[in-house]
Amino acid sequence: MNIKKVGELLVEQKLITQEQLLEALDLQKVFPDQPVGQLLCKLGFIKENDLSLLLDQKNKRRKLADILLANGILDQQKISRAREASKQQNISLEQALLKLKYIDDETLSKAIASQYDMPFIQINPSMLDLSLARYISAVYAQKQRIAPISKIGNTLTLAMAQPLKAHDTRELEDSIRLKLLSVIATESDIAAAIKRLYNIETGKTESQAVELSIDLGPDSIVDLLSKTGDGDEPEVAEETKKVTEKDSVIVKLVNKIIYDACMNKASDIHIEPYPGKNDVVVRTRVDGQCSIYQRIPYKYKFALPSRLKIMGDLDIAERRKPQDGKIDFKKFGPLDIELRIATMPTVGGLEDVVIRVLASGDPISFDDLGLTDRNKSVFMESLTRPHGLILVVGPTGSGKTTTLHSGLAQINQTNRKIWTAEDPVEITQAGLRQVQVNPRIGFTFAAALRSFLRLDPDVIMVGEMRDEETASTAVEASLTGHLVFSTLHTNSAPETVTRLLEMGLDPYSFSDSLVCILAQRLARRLCKECKLSLTPSKDEFDELVDEYGREEFAATGLSLDDVSMYSAVGCDSCGHSGYRGRLGIHEVLECTNDLKILIKRRAETDLVRNQAATDGMTTLKQDGILKVLQGLTDIHEVRRVCIK
Repeated sequence: MNIKKVGELLVEQKLITQEQLLEALDLQKVFPDQPVGQLLCKLGFIKENDLSLLLDQKNKRRKLADILLANGILDQQKISRAREASKQQNISLEQALLKLKYIDDETLSKAIASQYDMPFIQINPSMLDLSLARYISAVYAQKQRIAPISKIGNTLTLAMAQPLKAHDTRELEDSIRLKLLSVIATESDIAAAIKRLYNIETGKTESQAVELSIDLGPDSIVDLLSKTGDGDEPEVAEETKKVTEKDSVIVKLVNKIIYDACMNKASDIHIEPYPGKNDVVVRTRVDGQCSIYQRIPYKYKFALPSRLKIMGDLDIAERRKPQDGKIDFKKFGPLDIELRIATMPTVGGLEDVVIRVLASGDPISFDDLGLTDRNKSVFMESLTRPHGLILVVGPTGSGKTTTLHSGLAQINQTNRKIWTAEDPVEITQAGLRQVQVNPRIGFTFAAALRSFLRLDPDVIMVGEMRDEETASTAVEASLTGHLVFSTLHTNSAPETVTRLLEMGLDPYSFSDSLVCILAQRLARRLCKECKLSLTPSKDEFDELVDEYGREEFAATGLSLDDVSMYSAVGCDSCGHSGYRGRLGIHEVLECTNDLKILIKRRAETDLVRNQAATDGMTTLKQDGILKVLQGLTDIHEVRRVCIK
């Protein structure tokens, strides 16, 4: 798509002529740091108001992040982290930058002024003429974060933290019958000006309010832990009383643990108290690996679980049996996330707590799943089928739901009605009708699936086949003209076939309905910042070839000269682990006619596997080795997640 530049748009809108544009472009060769729009204004070819209106309408303004990067104020890493915090906390990028203390109020305001080609000024409240207050009402000034700071003739100078929209400016000019000159100032200066002009407290400015709302204790976790002195072995009753206090250190401590885990992209948090005067160990799982986040003094061993149980609406007095629930964290802290909590009684009258962080969000791109050309082709062809059964299998936490949603995104169109039953709903998509099952009230996957069939769907996704009833209903649905997606906890694609037959499925119906099975694992991806290139020796290469299978490897056409391998090193970017992020390792079993015959005969897993290999399937281990030879991960990771 051809993206038009500002000058071309101005000519197209007949705001300037082609000759005027060429003159401005010649001048830009002398002043390369000046945008062509500003040069056109300085040459008198266009009014600043007309230029500003076009930039806003066509979304042609420079991004704030680009200005901060270009001026060397921030680097890309800080911008990325601020964007992530902005998305997680549902605040603007500017507020996230201030909260993270990457930038001060004045520098930010200057960048905003540059972005909108507006003057930046500093306000001295004591010098303001109090009569200016009659032009702008106090309520409107507070709401819009603006303050009148001077009037010369028929022009009122208006200071603002963020530029007003064009129509708001026009309406205000019509209302006060004055021409407005807009300038940018810091929020603190505007708050001081409003206080001076209207003799009222503005309360917290927006950025300050955000800072307070997401302040998990101005202290680090070390500071929080040092707030109480040493003491004797705590009493259960005494410690559980403390957690109900709103200003308790326990409340801040729990919020800090959860906040840090989310910012580090942890999938789980493990609270592990020990008997006696041993520390409470808090571990987090990042990229599938557990590591110790913090050791908490033993005096918190009753208070931490109790606080978490209160947050999850669990029975704080029941310490003898396991409990589970969920936490809507936005009620307690800054992040709008859902947590799953499970408690387990352990020795010494203690309780372990495991918190699962539900990574809600949008589905990832289908191309980013990391499928090989053959696997992508088979899976994509399966997605376009009018009916049938598509399964994604693997252990807990192997990315099955993510893969399913990426596949659904490929066929999520207005001419298809898609229902999903999930537990829980982690990824949302516009166009899907998504429901969350609740086994406690009898709304199981099987019940949801039966209900879906009465709603005239085209595509159905069932979160998991946990029993024969769900599996049978899914097979029946796929045979009656529906495309059905589901997951299963099995080790490989061939084993899935025999597992479902052992569940009691009719082999004839199952073989007719099955389209493909995708098995997957997640291996840690080598950190791009620090991975070290290495040239494998012939012996190392031969070992990989033997592990892959010599005959199968010969079919890939790869040789020692074609491969690029890397090893993990470790740097600040990856927490000195050598790995950052994860990638998928897959095997895709296509249900061919030969395989259907084996299913009808209830063939053993080895026969199913051999037939799938004949049909072109690469095993999980083989797919992992191919990704090792592409330099994406290392063989240690592949061996860790793939048994065979």
